[in-house]
Amino acid sequence: MERLEFALSQRGSSVGLLFLDLDGFKQVNDSLGHDAGDELLRQVAARFAGSLRDGDVLARLGGDEFIVLLPGVVGNDTAMVARRLEACLAEPFVLAGATLTVGVSVGVATRPAGQSTPEDLLREADAAMYQAKATARATAAR
Repeated sequence: MERLEFALSQRGSSVGLLFLDLDGFKQVNDSLGHDAGDELLRQVAARFAGSLRDGDVLARLGGDEFIVLLPGVVGNDTAMVARRLEACLAEPFVLAGATLTVGVSVGVATRPAGQSTPEDLLREADAAMYQAKATARATAAR
């Protein structure tokens, strides 16, 4: 939240926020156990981190939810990063001897710096993520 607040205070640039929720995570915990679920979260986070630009910030909110702060975004940067994060999960994961795939639903919010509070931007990205989940899993919504 501190980094989001700082990014929003930088006049003259835009801030993007992605709210990500894994699709099918509960089934992993239920079928393979919480240790496998924890390992999946570690592997997903590593893939996400490897798909981000310098200066982007990845954070886990809890459960299977992540946010990505995109300071200084321009044009379609936010949508491009969202697509890269979706694509990085296409390759299956191997956990507890099982091979599985998970998708991600992504909520996208973008604001010019100085025109939103951290809570408002987070709430907007969260609402967009729920819209993405409602329309089709493994998709992004604004």
